[in-house]
Amino acid sequence: MANWLPIMLHKPPLVNTVWCGFSSSAMASAPHLSLPLAASSSQFSKPQVYCKLVQFAALPASCRIGKISFYGSEISAAGVHFSGSRLSSLANNRRRRFHEEDGSRRNKLKKVGVWRAAAGESNRESWDFGRFVNTLLFFNGPPSLQKFVASVVQAMTGRTEQADVEQANRKEEEEEVVLVVGATGGVGKRVVDELRKRGYRTRALVRNLEKAKQLLSSEVEIVTADITQAATLLPEYFAGVKKVVHAASVTVGPKEGDTADRQKYYQGIKFYDPEIKGDSPETVEYKGMRNLIEKLKKRLGTKEGRSLFALSSPTGIPTGPAWGALDDVVMGGVSSSSLQIDRTGGEQGVPTGVFKGTVSTANNGGFASIRCKNFEPVEDLSAYEGLELRVKGDGHRFKFIVRTSTDWDAVGYTCGFNTTKGEWQTIRLPFSSFVPVFRARTVKDAAPFNTANIASLQILYSKFESDGELNPKFEAGPFELPISSIKTYLKEPVTPRIVHVSSAGVTRPDRPGLDLTKQPPAVRMNKELGYILTFKLKGEDLVRESGIPYTIVRPCALTEEPAGAELIFEQGDNITGKISRQEIARICVAALESPAACDKTFEVKSTVPFSQPFTIDLENPPPDQDYVPFFSQLKTGITGKEALEKTEAAVV
Repeated sequence: MANWLPIMLHKPPLVNTVWCGFSSSAMASAPHLSLPLAASSSQFSKPQVYCKLVQFAALPASCRIGKISFYGSEISAAGVHFSGSRLSSLANNRRRRFHEEDGSRRNKLKKVGVWRAAAGESNRESWDFGRFVNTLLFFNGPPSLQKFVASVVQAMTGRTEQADVEQANRKEEEEEVVLVVGATGGVGKRVVDELRKRGYRTRALVRNLEKAKQLLSSEVEIVTADITQAATLLPEYFAGVKKVVHAASVTVGPKEGDTADRQKYYQGIKFYDPEIKGDSPETVEYKGMRNLIEKLKKRLGTKEGRSLFALSSPTGIPTGPAWGALDDVVMGGVSSSSLQIDRTGGEQGVPTGVFKGTVSTANNGGFASIRCKNFEPVEDLSAYEGLELRVKGDGHRFKFIVRTSTDWDAVGYTCGFNTTKGEWQTIRLPFSSFVPVFRARTVKDAAPFNTANIASLQILYSKFESDGELNPKFEAGPFELPISSIKTYLKEPVTPRIVHVSSAGVTRPDRPGLDLTKQPPAVRMNKELGYILTFKLKGEDLVRESGIPYTIVRPCALTEEPAGAELIFEQGDNITGKISRQEIARICVAALESPAACDKTFEVKSTVPFSQPFTIDLENPPPDQDYVPFFSQLKTGITGKEALEKTEAAVV
């Protein structure tokens, strides 16, 4: 008959209860007893526990233990050896029961995964201590004074610098921000007002703080910077930014002077001898846009996604941080894996990575994984919806783990995925489906998944899901998962992330066969105005080439008239006319919300002639227009440059 002996092991700051099975008849005749420990004692390996213990919860008061020692060379092979002249007294107390009935106790033990230590039931293999050390060194590096000091500080304060950074990032990412660049201009200030009306959290990026305070609501966040000076575009100005309206432009005014409030300029079409005021068109329209795109690209995301793992062709050199094996050797197991490169194993014979190895349940193990070293700096993936894997399945179920902490042993946000044997698959893992897990246990009070602070990635093949649940597709033995890429993807349907206000006429100055006498002043005087339209077109090209989902609005001559006139949307850069600044502001905000506006470039004007003022009845204003039907009729790929290059547009 078998009984269970509970033992309380104490190794500050850990206290663990383990259970050992023993035979009462054997105890009655033997003064010595050796018992393998239960699996739940894995953190008390032989080198760690010094037998100063302890408490024997079930022994009679008359029983004396003369000696306690540990045997076994690895974590999961540890056990306890008892010796003492009165050890056999256990047999006389075999009818003693704990607080629960024997059957209930066994069920409880089974539930928490304790194994019964009986002869012939152990599954043990030799543990590779060298591989264990190599794993620790690969991910943590050699010991250093700096790391020691950091660990002491963490132990004393209960916090880390990494945790403080994560908390700050989470605070910034709680609410999406729309950034308006050029927010004190004629269009920009109206965009700010329209965004506020629709409930957007709005941040204004301006050059003149005092002017911004006069023109904008006190509820609007204001940051001061100059897009022509990259050093002034501080990272904190873009924290939380998910959408941008760019309405900054080179300053143009009449040579003969203007009023303090630029009344002549705002009349739009009524002055005929303009000049550039301040920075040149090249500086503002091109270099300024280049600086801005550089800051925004990671924040706003791109249609192609952010590549986190890929292999160059034909060399097969992986991009990003190095990957290494993280197998159950860290807990005494013998499973092994690696990330290998197959130079011709990918689709169409291109290189691919291969997560490959053998999983064994010996020594109470059962998992293999590969993990990348920490990103330096951490990756901000908050612009994206999730991760996209391109893999060739083997029929098994794997787990993908993302860590937001640079610590070695920290909570991992986990999502499982199935594969189909022998087929290349695109697998999408939404960030919303990731669950906080620590050592295969769900962490109920974990911080929200902060996708703005991605530290490392891991792919795991394990016999367990989480919380003791088994992987339904687990098989011990060899496995193989070719991985050609890991990248991010945008939320669908994709909407514009940047709306750029440009100008009609940008492709016309050098267009062959064009009668310039019938064109607006900016087209006729492009050279005299510092090639203003040429550099506006170059700025547009930077937006289109950035990969950021965009809308480019090309208004005809801008006026101070109210919105509400009938509109004409065109493409190809051919129309002339006028349009209200208020109308353009509304079009910009509507474009931010419309998938139909994504990756479109268009010109827009009202149907009202130049010579006819447009007014509205303030007591009975016209209803707001629905711009989506206009957006839906537009095509991607048409810019007007086709006439310059004498090529057909790639219309979609």
